[in-house]
Amino acid sequence: MKLLILQEKLKQGLNVVSKLTPKSLTLPILNNILLNTEKNFLELASTDLEIGIKYYILTKIEKQGKTTIPSQLFFNFINLLPNKNINIELKKNNLDIVCENYKTQINTISADEFPIIPILKETENITIDNSLFCESLKQIVDIASLSNSKPEISGVYLCFQKNQLIITATDSFRLGEKKIFFKKPNLLKKEYSLILPQKTIKYLINVFSEKTGEIKISFSLNQIMFESSLQETPHPEIQLVSKLVDGEYPNYQEIIPKKFTTEAVFKKEELLNQIKSASLFSKKTNEIKIKLNIKKGEMDICSSNNETGEYQSTLKSKIKGKNEEIIFNYKFLIDGLLNIKSSEVLFGFNGDSGPSVLKPVGDQSYIYIVMPIKT
Repeated sequence: MKLLILQEKLKQGLNVVSKLTPKSLTLPILNNILLNTEKNFLELASTDLEIGIKYYILTKIEKQGKTTIPSQLFFNFINLLPNKNINIELKKNNLDIVCENYKTQINTISADEFPIIPILKETENITIDNSLFCESLKQIVDIASLSNSKPEISGVYLCFQKNQLIITATDSFRLGEKKIFFKKPNLLKKEYSLILPQKTIKYLINVFSEKTGEIKISFSLNQIMFESSLQETPHPEIQLVSKLVDGEYPNYQEIIPKKFTTEAVFKKEELLNQIKSASLFSKKTNEIKIKLNIKKGEMDICSSNNETGEYQSTLKSKIKGKNEEIIFNYKFLIDGLLNIKSSEVLFGFNGDSGPSVLKPVGDQSYIYIVMPIKT
């Protein structure tokens, strides 16, 4: 292997793949990055056996070859180099790196020991606007919660249909659903429903959120692949492959309320600020109380703590329904409101034990469901 590459390009690629390398004592090869030349491209790859990532850089290849190199050592050293051309050459079990007056030799491990990262070919796929996809995932991903007893809710549920993509996550106490409506029907032969690990979604957002254009999504029985292309060529730039979570996602549609006993519309920022204020006086159980007064058209937000004191504020609104007193976990309400993009929010209630709903006014693509704290 022998190649010439610009420091900035190599740095960008290593910044993507190095974040995936785990600190493995049982499989030291996983601490390494694969370097592989493929015609005029340098391929960087890493894996934790659940997720695999490949990053391609168009560069000058003088001699083909492949090897693996310690991830953090390589990344840290390349970061310290000036933004100039770097000469890289594999000599037996060492990688020689020269850039202006910097020179080093790093020990390598044979590429034969590196796990194979499968690339999904000849499978069904769709393309979707990358920015829209990543922003939608951000609204949902943190709702999922690790659960040993219910591994299916530890991940994020994606349902690819002809006209829309539905993204859902829950931790049993709250649930978020985001819909992406396609401008024209896709060419999928069937509906694909799958559960992606929360870790995969977070890494995907980290890798792709700054990319422009479209992201290609390919499906197989137990894996999924996300791919973006280079601007100057149709060749892939990034390929991310992930295993899926086994299990069947709960039939959550049954718990989405079709109507409310009481509902009101509020300015999002005003509601959010009052809930944050109430949280300062909440108990360790994060409880705040909401009181709805239909006659006055008011919603009171209350909290108390023997150590800090009491809090009460009032929001005016056109409230429809009946008077209610409901206790919520303020953290769940804040999380829901922070993921709503509109200036106004509809707050729907179903008594002190039924699911309540937060959703943006004028936007049917997002809904957030939260369960009250039972007294």
